[in-house]
Amino acid sequence: QVQLVESGGGLVQAGGSLMIACEASGRTFSDYVIGWFRQAPGKEREFVAYISHSGSYTYYADSVKGRFSMSRDNAQNTVHLQMDSLRPEDTAVYYCAAGRRFATSAADYDDWGQGTQVTVSS
Repeated sequence: QVQLVESGGGLVQAGGSLMIACEASGRTFSDYVIGWFRQAPGKEREFVAYISHSGSYTYYADSVKGRFSMSRDNAQNTVHLQMDSLRPEDTAVYYCAAGRRFATSAADYDDWGQGTQVTVSS
């Protein structure tokens, strides 16, 4: 089990950038694949990206590929999502999640943060 807390959300204009973070409190952070998901009002929770245990491999949804970049620092128990070229359709609550294996389905992740709001204005 790992506890996760997101931070860094806010309001940004279209075309701008924002970095959000996920901090974990567990002592076995490197044992987990970390994923980012987002959910807009009235829509299903959507996969954004995940990063491998060591941080050497990342995978992105087509909707964010080339614009978002994920990284992790196991020594600091943190992961980051750098979001560039933001679009209004990126507006959502962003959640980080921890799982034991690579997955793009929310059901395959075990522990979740509380979410942080990202709003992109046009």
